[in-house]
Amino acid sequence: MVAKEFAFEMAASSIRFGAGSTRECGADLAEMGVKRVVVFTDPGLVRLPPVVNALESLEQNGVAFRLFDRVRVEPSSDSVQQAIEFAGAEPFDAVVAVGGGSTIDTAKIANLYNCWPADFLDYVNQPVGKGKPVPGPVKPLIAIPTTAGTGSETTGVAIFDYKPLKAKTGIAHRRLKPMLGIVDPENTRTLPPAVAASSGLDVLCHAVESYTAIPYTERPRPERPVLRPAYQGSNPISDLWSLEALRLCAAFIRRAVADPSDDEARRSMLLASSYAGIGFGNAGVHLPHGMSYPVSGLVREWRAAGYHSDHALVPHGISVILNAPAVFRFTASADPARHLEAARVLGANVDRASAEDAGRILADQLIRIMRDLSMPNGLGALGYTSSDIPALVEGTLPQHRVTKLAPRAAGPEELARLFEDSLKIW
Repeated sequence: MVAKEFAFEMAASSIRFGAGSTRECGADLAEMGVKRVVVFTDPGLVRLPPVVNALESLEQNGVAFRLFDRVRVEPSSDSVQQAIEFAGAEPFDAVVAVGGGSTIDTAKIANLYNCWPADFLDYVNQPVGKGKPVPGPVKPLIAIPTTAGTGSETTGVAIFDYKPLKAKTGIAHRRLKPMLGIVDPENTRTLPPAVAASSGLDVLCHAVESYTAIPYTERPRPERPVLRPAYQGSNPISDLWSLEALRLCAAFIRRAVADPSDDEARRSMLLASSYAGIGFGNAGVHLPHGMSYPVSGLVREWRAAGYHSDHALVPHGISVILNAPAVFRFTASADPARHLEAARVLGANVDRASAEDAGRILADQLIRIMRDLSMPNGLGALGYTSSDIPALVEGTLPQHRVTKLAPRAAGPEELARLFEDSLKIW
């Protein structure tokens, strides 16, 4: 008989929140005695205020830097290996990432492989890679998010598209988490509404998935504490962060998309992103994220509006939310009370709801938000058909890191039905 887990562990980056705080990154590094850093960003950001302000801060504080501005939006195994090579070309003392989750995740991976060189798949999550623990500390990373979405500034998780499988996977270990996340509301003012919508829906899914994940006590107990995974299942502390992130999403996600000049809404969604990051960074996510990875990896031609991309692109938040209504209708029977509580926080009236109605009520609430934010009406709108479902299922099955956290098990047949139900949502 497998022994059940008896403990959970909370780990999150230090967070500094405040308008203008990007301009402090150089002083932070100088006070640490850092002389040389590698800065990561993407081509769309390199000339915008978040990057300009960060680089000026480094210069003013005498911190030399090399700039990698070729981060790929939705990074691939090829693009992160280019970043690893760039970082390793000269010695560095620390890393700065200015951008969305793609940039912060790329910086985490480049930092890891330069501190602890290994075959590329050694640290990658099983069963795609070997899932080896990070052997020791990595160099300090300051993460400066420019999207209110992934919460990557709080976590030790880095996601990329593994091109040989045409599916996303990643690396997850507490030692990868940034030393400091500088969460500056000024940095989301230039965020296009379409990007604010996609990234905001990622926040929403992070929060609902971590709140509805299996309890940490249902996971197998690790042989040694170092083997306890970053994603441990729902727990009393993660629940607090996840529910507060949901409350903020309910109040502000529509406003943040409708009016980029609404500073209160943009500020609140940035807070929600970090809150959800602390929640899911320890509890984990489940089926909507697991199913999203092949949706992003197998797309043929569809490109999202508002993104600078030279390749077919389904932004992460869109690939996640399109699966979410079907998933929560499916998982609600495992814990109706939690699904109803998530729906209530998002604005649904659940006073007379029965347990049997929980999945429908939560799904309907998500669909209202999706329609208000002009999301595509299902996977079919991205070019997928029923004939693609076997490949989508095949790409989901290896995502054990997240799928095993689902409150209700989903094998190939269940996943096929969920994808079928997600082809058209309303």
